[in-house]
Amino acid sequence: MARTWHGGRVRHGRMRRTGWLAAAAAAGSVTGAAAVTVAVVVGAGSPLSGYVSESGVGDGGYPLVYRSGVVALAVSLLLLAGALRPVRAAAWLLVTAGSAATVSAAVPCRAGCPLPPHDPVTASDLIHGGASIVAVACCVFAMVAIWWSPVSPRALRRLAFVSAVTALPVSGAIGLAMLLIGGGLLVGVLERLLLLVITVWCLVSGVRIACGFAQHRDPVQNSTVAKEPTLRKPHRR
Repeated sequence: MARTWHGGRVRHGRMRRTGWLAAAAAAGSVTGAAAVTVAVVVGAGSPLSGYVSESGVGDGGYPLVYRSGVVALAVSLLLLAGALRPVRAAAWLLVTAGSAATVSAAVPCRAGCPLPPHDPVTASDLIHGGASIVAVACCVFAMVAIWWSPVSPRALRRLAFVSAVTALPVSGAIGLAMLLIGGGLLVGVLERLLLLVITVWCLVSGVRIACGFAQHRDPVQNSTVAKEPTLRKPHRR
């Protein structure tokens, strides 16, 4: 029997489910990121300037591709949350992030994705913008939660630390730029960089967890089987 991140024991079937969840999360992050990238680069608008969400405005083919990609990313976050159940704070943050990303895909903004304080907004603009901000913020806080948790595997903690150290200042710069100058080239580049960090973190985390369980070993203890203590027979003199 294998040991969980809590130190208890689980059946091998549960181990396999965790591995499959992690692998599916990695695959979903690649699929979703590819769809969003195609919509942003090939679709209408500048590949670097403006908000990424502007690619989801309208009823054409590329807006649909963009929204489908966001849904795929949302599903990957939910799957990763299932694979990270022992790190409860991170799991719940990822559930919130996935749910918020789904709302962001379901409620598109208007052309230009206006946000306060520089532009007049509607309810749909606020819902879309708020959901997008919540999704990204919860992903960044999930990185911090994994790094902070003592039950997290060492490899995942290192990955979360590097990702959080990169994402936190970029997030702060985006917020400051949005308040001071609004959307534009600076915000567009920083937003794309932040989304790239989150996507890579989700992908690599899923791969690390899946590979650990595929080798039938505890991703925390790095051992294949929890050995039972045995009693030695007394030596005869």
